[in-house]
Amino acid sequence: MATKKATAELGRKAPDFALMGSNGEVVKLSDFKGKKVVVYFYPKDSTPACTQQACDFRDSYEALAGHGAVVLGISPDPIKSHLKFIEKQELPFLLLSDSEHKACELYGVWQLKKLYGREYMGVVRSTFLINEKGKLEQEWRNLKVKGHVAQVLEALQQSK
Repeated sequence: MATKKATAELGRKAPDFALMGSNGEVVKLSDFKGKKVVVYFYPKDSTPACTQQACDFRDSYEALAGHGAVVLGISPDPIKSHLKFIEKQELPFLLLSDSEHKACELYGVWQLKKLYGREYMGVVRSTFLINEKGKLEQEWRNLKVKGHVAQVLEALQQSK
């Protein structure tokens, strides 16, 4: 199962995508030009680490918005799953469905993973900070959830 070469590169224009959002509309990265965008890719709704990550972004949402940032969560889950996840965790930001892994491949986060000796393709937890001009300003790949949102906030403070 080959993956396309990622086109996301620091300092360059972030790859645009068009994905169905939890708001029932197709959401494009280019819709947010003029704003900072925090795009975080995660493996699966309602799993322990993904729930913790979403709740950390939720709990820091006002601080993130205070820096002019929009938060978008992306996983391969269908919209129906996203809607349940949003409702249960009271998430104030959009979740986008990337069931065909197109955005995941553009950002290089759809990769071969191993769990309990089994190999499979999946999302490597990663976050990208895109500036107002649409350029990729910072990236965190294969990250640990604990303390991650604080790192994103720090990067937003420094990018002013």
